[in-house]
Amino acid sequence: MATILITGGSGLIGSALTTALLAKAHEVRHLTRAHKKVGPVRSHLWDVSTGKVDPAALQGVDHIVHLAGAPIVERRWTEARVKELIASRADSARLLLRVAKAMDSAPKSFVSAAGIGYYGAVTSDRFFGEDEPPAKDTIARISAAWEEGVDAWRPVTRVVKLRTPIVLAREGGALKPLALLTRWGLASALGSGKQWVPWVHIDDLVRVYERAIGDEHMVGAYNVAADDQPDQRTFMRTLAQVMGKPFFLPAVPTFVMRLILGERAGLLVEGSRVSNDRLKAIGPHFVHPQFEQALRSLWDGDPT
Repeated sequence: MATILITGGSGLIGSALTTALLAKAHEVRHLTRAHKKVGPVRSHLWDVSTGKVDPAALQGVDHIVHLAGAPIVERRWTEARVKELIASRADSARLLLRVAKAMDSAPKSFVSAAGIGYYGAVTSDRFFGEDEPPAKDTIARISAAWEEGVDAWRPVTRVVKLRTPIVLAREGGALKPLALLTRWGLASALGSGKQWVPWVHIDDLVRVYERAIGDEHMVGAYNVAADDQPDQRTFMRTLAQVMGKPFFLPAVPTFVMRLILGERAGLLVEGSRVSNDRLKAIGPHFVHPQFEQALRSLWDGDPT
């Protein structure tokens, strides 16, 4: 069994991945800003702002999974906030690399979260593939800088970057606030409703992370998105249907979204589909490739 160090281990993806790895008898460690005991998981302290990492965290580690990062939509994107978003992702990856080099430690892989924001907040009929260059808007700048920090590990070990869209999970992630509005009978399209919404079920995403850790043939960037990528109006209408709630309200205009969220609104009112051909060529196959079926697997007949 392997020893796996996870940054951001208490988040949505990190928690689900930790559970899956422990179930297969792997040793899991977390890097945290404060000691948190999670069952058999050992936590180690780090502080990106001061450049400090408990070196014991990396001793004997076989794989590193890098999920840490400040929340993208929590606060307005001032220049200072954008720098913070980049630092929490890219600088933290470079910090781990410096510590690993100082310890003469080389894990077998460095598997990192990444975002489909790499392609920019844009609506088009194109399917964006991994070979596309990054766009120029703010979310793309954040995503590109993030990946540059991760790619600094390439001379040392195998690097995998999992470009991830909305993660479908009942108790967390981007779906939770949308489901809450729907539960209150307030489901509606956002903006034009014609923007595309790539997504992935949390269970499928965890399987991809497990594959990336163990498969030495996985290298580079992969779009991790299901086959069925609906437009935003269909997304919200289907969510309301699955939850047994109405869908009749007019769409929230784009200008209102931008007044409320500023540039962050682009993440909601724009969107294009991404190709998952590279990932599907090697597997694993998605258990939840269709949107409605994926939602029903989360609610399982319970709309509350």
